[in-house]
Amino acid sequence: MSSSMQAASSVMPLKYPMSVAVYPTYADAQRAVDHLADNDFPVQDLCIVGTDLKQVERVLGRRSWGRVLAEGAMSGFGTGLFFGLMMMVFMPALGATSAFSLGLLMGIGMGVITAGMAYAASGGRRDFSSVQAIVATRYEVLGEHTVVNRARQMLGQNPVAQPAPTQWPPTPSDPQEHA
Repeated sequence: MSSSMQAASSVMPLKYPMSVAVYPTYADAQRAVDHLADNDFPVQDLCIVGTDLKQVERVLGRRSWGRVLAEGAMSGFGTGLFFGLMMMVFMPALGATSAFSLGLLMGIGMGVITAGMAYAASGGRRDFSSVQAIVATRYEVLGEHTVVNRARQMLGQNPVAQPAPTQWPPTPSDPQEHA
C-alpha cells in the first residue's frame, strides 16, 4: 500500500477500498452517493476522493504602491478599532472620541507601514496579487470491497456514473494524457 493510501486510510478508514465510479465533478459524486443512500445502501462504507490534483493560481490584478498602501490601511483598520477601544478604557483623560480616534489612526498607520515595508522588501519580484487553491480534476467514489459490486450495479441506473476502473490505482491509457 502506498504512503498516500496509508495516510488516506488513517483519515477515512476503509480497510480494502475499491473504485466504484469516477465523476468529473464533486457534485456528480455527491449525487451518486445520495442516490445510493436513497436506496438504503450502507453509505458508511463509501468515501469520495478527489484525484488528479492541480494547484491553480488565479491572478487578481497588478500590485502598485497605491494598492499596497490601501490594503495596508484596510488591514490596519481592525487593529486600529481594537487600539481605539483599549485607549478609551485605559486612557479616559484623553476623552472617548480623542482616544478612539488616536487608536484608530495608530492601527491604520501600522498597517500602512507594515504593508509598505513588505512590498519594498519584495523588490518587485511579485507585482501581482492572486489566490491559490488545490483542486481535483476527477472525483472517485471508493467503497469497501464487500459492497463495491452492489454499488456499481445500483449506480448503473444512475446516468451520471462513468465506468469504474478495474484496478486500483487506475493506470492511464495514454501516458501523455497526464503529463
